[in-house]
Amino acid sequence: MRTSLCDELGIEHPVFGFTPSEHVAAAISRAGGLGVLGCVRFNDAEDLDRALTWMDENCDGKPYGVDVVMPATVPKEGTQIDLASLIPQEHKDFVRQTLLKLGVPPLPDGEDGEGVLGWLHSVARSHVDVALEHPIRLIANALGSPPADVIARAHAAGVPVAALAGKAEHARRHVANGVDIVVAQGYEAGGHTGEIASMVLVPEIVDAVDVPVLAAGGIGSGRQAAAAMALGASGVWMGSYWLTTAEYTQSPLTQKALLAAGSSDTVRTRIYTGKPARLLKTRWTEAWAEPGAPEPLPMPLQNILVSEAHLRIARSDDPSVVSMPVGQVVGRMNEVRPVAEVMADLLREYGETVERLTKSAR
Repeated sequence: MRTSLCDELGIEHPVFGFTPSEHVAAAISRAGGLGVLGCVRFNDAEDLDRALTWMDENCDGKPYGVDVVMPATVPKEGTQIDLASLIPQEHKDFVRQTLLKLGVPPLPDGEDGEGVLGWLHSVARSHVDVALEHPIRLIANALGSPPADVIARAHAAGVPVAALAGKAEHARRHVANGVDIVVAQGYEAGGHTGEIASMVLVPEIVDAVDVPVLAAGGIGSGRQAAAAMALGASGVWMGSYWLTTAEYTQSPLTQKALLAAGSSDTVRTRIYTGKPARLLKTRWTEAWAEPGAPEPLPMPLQNILVSEAHLRIARSDDPSVVSMPVGQVVGRMNEVRPVAEVMADLLREYGETVERLTKSAR
């Protein structure tokens, strides 16, 4: 499993592994892929710097990348307090009452409910500042093209830029903005995702742009990776599948919920960030779909609204209320295994699939 991207980025296999865990990202890089660390969970630039320093020391010299969350246009953004004042009381009351109904305990004494601020443009910019101080090999943006000055800074540092796209028109716009790699993220993917399934989306985007395209959404096996390559992709972008690896130790509760879920146990909703994202279907997501529930707020207000709720849910011991982005491939995530084993199985099955198809074509 090798394409021209491997030579360009110095990796063995065109398997790009997005993850919020530096331990998982490093393991993906050591296994021959490109570990991509999601920066959104880091509120403090120093914390991100420590995580990337750890990766510098634990990737065995293998390349890695980062993923940030920022819109192409700079929003008018005040402080966290100013933004919080824009949240309607109705929404605050709904969240408080829902947590009470679901039996989610309050945070321990002394722990604040600030939550994740990485959705804020200013925080995402600090992530870029820190990342470019490290030997990263890729900056990916979950919200499409980053601002023009960010792309220029990355290119000046010799770092390619990737952007996610849910439509061919988005991909063309990204390339026109200077993006080097397009991630075609299908409807079945976890997190922010559009309305077109990967089987349709990937060849549409491959035909629309003249840069490498990575297939994302519904990939958790060598057969699915081979299908992506057959559609014209230059590699695969996998996020959900790493959440049940042994190196992902951030939330045992989340892993318990994911291991028990099937492919139909996800929902695409705006309740996580304000933009459509696929989440694990739980009592928390169902509460937002009940009659009388308020409409989710736009980004970043929705994330600010639910930030403390997500912290409280993460501290609980009830997997039925977990709030976690994950794709429909969760139905294949049935056991906890080391990253190296997952990668080895993917490559083995990919090789077997290509060989089978080659033989059947003779």
